[in-house]
Amino acid sequence: QVQLVESGGGLVQAGGSLRLSCTASENIFNFNTMGWYRQAPGVQRELVARINVGGRTYYTDSAEGRFTISRDAGLNMVHLQMNGLKSEDTAVYYCNGNIFSRNYWGQGTQVTVSS
Repeated sequence: QVQLVESGGGLVQAGGSLRLSCTASENIFNFNTMGWYRQAPGVQRELVARINVGGRTYYTDSAEGRFTISRDAGLNMVHLQMNGLKSEDTAVYYCNGNIFSRNYWGQGTQVTVSS
């Protein structure tokens, strides 16, 4: 059973930074892609950033230039460094891993940005 566990959420003032971490129960290179999604109340879950097995990264427009996705293969972890946080970044952030079109999700971690 694949498990993804997020950590690092919390409350931060606008302009501040947070680093989210996702620990996988298995080798992260088993995943075709790993990524971060977020869901605000009343809004559909949306992609924030992802990294594929080859290390190529992708960011949505809202994340580009402010967020950085990275991985630590030795610890089976994927991180999301978030800088310049805005109130609209407030959401539950979910770690996602994809293995041959099957998606796995973490339980989510709350990020709240106060203005």
